[in-house]
Amino acid sequence: MDFDVCIIGAGLAGSEAALQLAERGVRVLVAEARPYLMGPVHKTGLCAELVCSNSLKSLREDSAAGMLKHELDALGSHLYCTALDHRVAAGGALAVDRTAFSQAVTDQLESSELIGLVRKEACSVDGEGTVTFADGTHAGPFSAIVVATGPLTSDSLASWLSGLTGTESLSFYDAAAPIVLSETLDREKLFSQSRYEEGEGDYLNAPLSCEEYDAFIDALVHAKRALSKDFEHSELFQACQPIEEVARAGHDAPRFGTMKPVGLVDPATGKRPWAALQLRAEDTHCQSYNLVGCQTNLTFPEQKRVFRMIPGLEHAEFARYGVMHRNTFLDAPRVMDRTQRIAEFPTPLFLAGQVSGTEGYCEAIRSGLQAALEVFACVKGIPTPQLPKHTAYGALLAYATCTDTKDYQPMHVNFGIMEPLDPPVRNKGLRKQAYAERGREALDSYLGALSERGLLP
Repeated sequence: MDFDVCIIGAGLAGSEAALQLAERGVRVLVAEARPYLMGPVHKTGLCAELVCSNSLKSLREDSAAGMLKHELDALGSHLYCTALDHRVAAGGALAVDRTAFSQAVTDQLESSELIGLVRKEACSVDGEGTVTFADGTHAGPFSAIVVATGPLTSDSLASWLSGLTGTESLSFYDAAAPIVLSETLDREKLFSQSRYEEGEGDYLNAPLSCEEYDAFIDALVHAKRALSKDFEHSELFQACQPIEEVARAGHDAPRFGTMKPVGLVDPATGKRPWAALQLRAEDTHCQSYNLVGCQTNLTFPEQKRVFRMIPGLEHAEFARYGVMHRNTFLDAPRVMDRTQRIAEFPTPLFLAGQVSGTEGYCEAIRSGLQAALEVFACVKGIPTPQLPKHTAYGALLAYATCTDTKDYQPMHVNFGIMEPLDPPVRNKGLRKQAYAERGREALDSYLGALSERGLLP
């Protein structure tokens, strides 16, 4: 069979994209390196393997995760439907039998008359749309390519991506600091100020007394750490060292580093604090804040316990916990546009999954679905309507492609990256409902535009 499109990677994003395109009559070749080239976290050669938790998070429509699932349902996601078919009891969350789920997705791909599943490692794509495999064979040329290789992209393909986008645009080993929701911070204990500047500045500062700092550091160095592989430490930059490792090297090391109080004056005392943690806004609306310099390898429960010891963060809710692992992803704000395309490549080249800067199972599925819509429109020569930023994935895509975003890390959907409500809603429960209702209205409009242009099956 001659194929129209090649999808590299049969994870959650790649599998969803392939099934969506086949449903629209597009012939798709899917290249998956497993089981011949296994990643350190993979256990099988099945497509859409869940390598971590078996939970796809909350189903509540007034949660960000629930909003995303509503979008998947409304857009006809194949993997979301499969997840529901293989659901296991998990309260208000959607959890699945991971083996049955992955086997069912694999069966769908293998049984489709329009999908060819080849078990080979793709190494590169040339400007004419021809894919080269590790065994020296070739496929194509294709009308469009989707790279959906996930966080453990093979070294050869990662090298090709690095050459295509620039070495500085591709991360191999990284660490991320936690992000907390703005509305859960105690502003009575925090103050706005940039170092050496008078008045309010761009950072929120959490001042710590000597006693508070000592207690925090003691808890930090004795907290339980997540398990890590050797490769996660062998090629780390100094700036990526976990804060607990810095503190382990010297009790006062953080106070002379990321938590240094120099250039700051606590307005409550008129003096420089003993130490200070700075929080930097993650978005233009200051809906969420990054704990500056707090890259960490602590377990999620320990992060919640330890970082809530910092004044002003006692009730902080985490939009994202800190992580430290091998993590191949492109600097999306610099290389990807709102259609998930790398614009400079001669053959239409799209990204999906975590390599494109999304984090989370459903986010990967949704990115694959969106890539399929964009590829189908591209192949047919039909302009796509822009995904509204008030939808859950629209907000994530706007965040991931905003050139103002610095030091980009993969993000999952959360209310912290969504545009604030106008007018604001003070009640937390009502605010979540308002976000969900606004998202549904935006999604309905988007679905109508897709239907008018013949982009729905």
